[in-house]
Amino acid sequence: MTTTDTTAAAPSQPYRLTPAGILRSEWHKLWTLRTTWITLLTATALVLAVGITMGSTYDGDDSEVDTVVFVLFGTQLSQICLAVLGILVTAGEYATGMIRASLTAVPRRLPVLWSKAAVFTAVAFTLSLVTNVVTFLVAQIWLGGTDKELALTDPGVLGALTGSAAAITLLSLIALGLGALLRSVPGGIGAFVGAVLVLPEVLTTLPLDAVDTAVKYFPAQASSSLGSITRVENTIAPGAGLLSLALWAAAILTTAALLLRRRDV
Repeated sequence: MTTTDTTAAAPSQPYRLTPAGILRSEWHKLWTLRTTWITLLTATALVLAVGITMGSTYDGDDSEVDTVVFVLFGTQLSQICLAVLGILVTAGEYATGMIRASLTAVPRRLPVLWSKAAVFTAVAFTLSLVTNVVTFLVAQIWLGGTDKELALTDPGVLGALTGSAAAITLLSLIALGLGALLRSVPGGIGAFVGAVLVLPEVLTTLPLDAVDTAVKYFPAQASSSLGSITRVENTIAPGAGLLSLALWAAAILTTAALLLRRRDV
């Protein structure tokens, strides 16, 4: 009498690499970093703290400043935090050497970059929008009864808060692309500060009308056309500003993608 071994191992199923799986991987990598929590909490705290300070100390001297711009002055600081985080999302893996494991797991490479960009965009936009709305509402506790009293449902308010969040997100996405392009955290930060923030200000000193017009479409200047209820003086239209930011981000990410495919690592 013979017996059949029923414990024989079944044929192993081949490993399936799916877009959803890559997205989950990048999501887990982002949230398991202590830097992510510190940077996001810092960005939120800066916007909220500055908004409370502006609201609680308002005495009417800045009546000409748009209310949303007034309470969201802190976004100028949070933008730096999110830009640094964007650079760390891509260039940070090159610094630690983890990029080799990521690209080994995803041989096609490009899904890694697109997943990083998608996850970071979702987190940055959601956090920025929620922070903007909360800061606006808290600041109105002190601004009630003044010329800057507004409700969230007033015309243009929610659009301005959303526009500010979109501008911050796209600028941070440009930083993420620079990190992927340069594969260096210091290099990415230097490129973002120098090329995105400083260079346009230097170019505006040139006595050329064509340069002044072109600079309005640079990332930092285009972002200033968003995030306000009324049209900001000497800026392009909000729609053009949003499109310009999106094109800058797309161009830098596309360049980084092309180099990612050609480089060894």
